[in-house]
Amino acid sequence: MTELNTETAAGIVALTAVTERPLDSAAHESAVSHPAAGAVVSFVGAVRNHDQGRPVTRLDYEAHPQAQEVLQTVAREIADDPGVIAVAVSHRTGSLAIGDAAIVAAVSSAHRAEAFAACARLVEEAKARLPVWKHQYFADGTSEWVNCAH
Repeated sequence: MTELNTETAAGIVALTAVTERPLDSAAHESAVSHPAAGAVVSFVGAVRNHDQGRPVTRLDYEAHPQAQEVLQTVAREIADDPGVIAVAVSHRTGSLAIGDAAIVAAVSSAHRAEAFAACARLVEEAKARLPVWKHQYFADGTSEWVNCAH
């Protein structure tokens, strides 16, 4: 395990991935585990079966070639927050079924308030800045692209 002086050092970016492989929340939690951590907070963003009252059957995610670099930058910014020990974050690409994890994030810190705040910021920044686009497919046979402003 990487040594960390929580008084002076920036946190660790333990894991980032933009991948077609299924995401494992336990692996993200394990990646941020550290003897100095009193709190580990994780988040799983799953594909839901509806959007704005319309039944969704599946999603496809496409990523820009620089998406991994952007995700690494976001993770580094969060790891630099005071009190953050380690961060891990991944986003899926490809075709996802209802219930699949689309994004997984985990943050460790000495205290729960810092971990909750940093994990929320990690997810929000990743969703806002990551050049990944979502194509939703509806039960009526129609589809639409969502979050394509990047």
